[in-house]
This record gives sequence, structure tokens and C-alpha cells, in this order.
Amino acid sequence: MPSISITTDSSRIDVDAALALLRQTYWAREMSRETLAKAIEHSLCFGILSDDALVGLARVVTDRSTFAYLTDVVIAPSMRGQGLAHRLMDEIVRHPELQGLRRFALLTSDAMKLYEDFGFSVGSGAVTYMERC
Repeated sequence: MPSISITTDSSRIDVDAALALLRQTYWAREMSRETLAKAIEHSLCFGILSDDALVGLARVVTDRSTFAYLTDVVIAPSMRGQGLAHRLMDEIVRHPELQGLRRFALLTSDAMKLYEDFGFSVGSGAVTYMERC
């Protein structure tokens, strides 16, 4: 049985393996390797390793003080249904550099229950989501 671990050591996160995982999603199918490498370098990354193979990923874009944005949460299809997403989220919300934030945000279209299990809720109606593409 493989050993499962979660790391925040970005040097242990294989960019090509991460890209392969993300290319299976609806939101990052077109992401370039260069873009992902830069994103990993400038984010707090969480990698799920099965032995040394990357089977899950999440990135938190944060100033480590007031704000964090959770993105690129993905588990390899062959590893789903084993509780890895919950284990990953537990590590993320307990991470020492993500405590005391004014706001911890994410966007999801299909995983509300997972995030609700960790205290996330639909934002108040007092703000308007905006973006610049």
C-alpha cells in the first residue's frame, strides 16, 4: 500500500505532474507549464504525494496575514473517493500561516459540501464579485 503524505515543500511538487492533473479540469485545461511553474513559485502550495508521485494539489494565493484565495484544488481521478480532499482541506485550514486571516475565499461550482465541512459558506450579499480578464 502506498504511503500518502501532504507537503508544502514546492520543490517536491512536480510541475509536469501538477500540469497533467490540472489539464483534466474545466478551469485549467489551457494553462501553460510556464504559468503553472510561476504560480507554484508564488503561492503556498499543498501537494498530495502517493509515495513520491503527485496525486493531488491545491494552491493558496495569500499575503499570509489578511487574505487568502484557495484555487487549483484537484485530486487524481484514480485517487478520488479515499478521503484525500478532506485530508488536504484539513491541512490547509490548520496551516499556521493561514490563521487569523480577515478573509479566506474560494470559488467553486461543484464542491460546496466539501468546503462547507471546513467552515466556508456562501458570502454575504453585501459584496459584488468582479473580475478583469
